[in-house]
Amino acid sequence: MRSARPKALHEIGCRPLLAHVLLAAEQAGCDDIAIIVGPDHAALAELARVVSPRAQLFAQHARRGTAHAVLAAKAAIARGADDVLVMFADTPLVRPETLLKLRAALACGHAVAVLGFIASDPSGYGRLVTRAGELVGIVEDRDARGEERAIRLCNAGLMAIAGEHALALLERIGNDNAKGEYYLTDVVAIARALGLRAVAIEAEEDEVRGINTKTQLAEAEAVLQRRLRAAALEAGVTMVAPETVFLAADTKFGKDVTIEPNVVFGPGVTVDDGATIRSFSHLEGAHVGKGARVGPFARLRPGARLGEDVHIGNFVEVKEAQIEAGAKANHLAYIGDARIGAGANIGAGTITCNYDGVSKHRTEIGRDAFIGSNAALVAPVRIGEGAYVGSGSVITRDVPADSLAIARGEQTVKPGWAKRLRQLKALGKKGAKKRGS
Repeated sequence: MRSARPKALHEIGCRPLLAHVLLAAEQAGCDDIAIIVGPDHAALAELARVVSPRAQLFAQHARRGTAHAVLAAKAAIARGADDVLVMFADTPLVRPETLLKLRAALACGHAVAVLGFIASDPSGYGRLVTRAGELVGIVEDRDARGEERAIRLCNAGLMAIAGEHALALLERIGNDNAKGEYYLTDVVAIARALGLRAVAIEAEEDEVRGINTKTQLAEAEAVLQRRLRAAALEAGVTMVAPETVFLAADTKFGKDVTIEPNVVFGPGVTVDDGATIRSFSHLEGAHVGKGARVGPFARLRPGARLGEDVHIGNFVEVKEAQIEAGAKANHLAYIGDARIGAGANIGAGTITCNYDGVSKHRTEIGRDAFIGSNAALVAPVRIGEGAYVGSGSVITRDVPADSLAIARGEQTVKPGWAKRLRQLKALGKKGAKKRGS
């Protein structure tokens, strides 16, 4: 990946690759999860504990093949299970429904079920050799000859093994090959040699994309985005130009939501019924209430909570703030670490000055308050219900309910001053020309 970050921590849909795989396994009914990691991968272990708190971690200290990696979790396999699913952290697009198909094949009496796909270009992939509906072997691309090279059903790497046979089959895998490694694919031949049955289960090629480069990461992102957009449209979300909308894997929508072009959803966003997200807005860690309107060119940062019928307009940024029902900030404002009461109006250019260089402080604005344009509210500060803040004010003390607060320099007007200035400048220019001649 040409990155200092472990491959499994790279993201698609604002979710790490490993997290996609773990969640798919859980949704397919996997009760016990064993994660095999290399040494010095503390970040992977930390993520695994967050996503799957009950998962067990096992270290593979030497890389000696795929079967060797699986047997790093021998203690977990030995405890027994109905099925053992073998998955890879760099194959994040596999669906839970597909994993359930693998499990169903085991329930029908097969000891091994291998996931395959019809490759648009089979070059480099192992071929799944089938006969009368049974999987009889996996032939690596470099070993394929004649008719085997024409096979387009390729090995995706993922497989399921019946729990009662799993450990015995895995321990029979040897390393009698050019690399001296233990290959998981040998489990098919071993099972058949013992009189057990194996089967290939077909998935879509996009579903089993492996990721080893940034190019492949971008391709997987594109596949996931198509899925997420299709699901949102199917659920009734209106997207004017869906191909321009970027969604996170956990984005949630209510009914009759409208999303205009070029909107980005980061992780942790919920949009309630009837809300509209207008063009070029960016949302992350935010909750948008019923009928609310966001944008265009708005930014909702983590902790933004918009109530019903709230209006957040162009070039408005909201962070760690609750905006209550009917409140409006229609343009050019920053609202951070604040509560804005129902029906309040935030004028253009208003900012909550929430950071003093060391700590964050809160601003409280009461119901139906009116904050004039270009006001600076220096937190911590409270603006009472129904209070007015004059335009251009710098407010440093609490404002009582129903009061008017004005904090700005007194305006001074000097009649004729500008005219006299222009005359003086004109005389200066004439004198300079004479001296130059």
